[in-house]
Amino acid sequence: MRPSDEILDIVDENDEVIGQAPRGEATARGLRHRCVFIEARDAGGRVFVHRRTPTKLVFPSRYDMFVGGVVGAGESYDEAALREAEEELGVSGLPKPEPLFRFLYAGAEHTWWSAVYQVRCELPVVPQAEEVAWHAFLDDGELERRLGEWAWVPDGLEAYRRLREFRSV
Repeated sequence: MRPSDEILDIVDENDEVIGQAPRGEATARGLRHRCVFIEARDAGGRVFVHRRTPTKLVFPSRYDMFVGGVVGAGESYDEAALREAEEELGVSGLPKPEPLFRFLYAGAEHTWWSAVYQVRCELPVVPQAEEVAWHAFLDDGELERRLGEWAWVPDGLEAYRRLREFRSV
């Protein structure tokens, strides 16, 4: 099955399911669905950062400080977080990602309910070639320095901003 054929739950402004649609249609029509963002840190506390492949349906060739993706129809946020983290990092046996908070992302063309998680990945990563064009683990200072230099995914930047606020409380 192609990623654009994956069936997603379509949700309202309260994150209640109101229908289903293929991922490609949800993206093209700007239908609100669900996504997960997982901050993956290595044993040294560095953040996994990657550049998306140019073939990605949304935000191709942009940098991201989260692994993650869409929540499939009938799938829970927690299930999607573990599945997406293992797929994108290319590992199995990852600890269950810890849920932190949810927010409604509303960009110019896209909107989705977003669940943010964190996980420690002490396994050697072999990122999914279809998803990840480049990757590295960066310390927090290096990540901050790159924010103004690289083209980042807008939803990831919003999740990152909210994560910093969440941790400062």
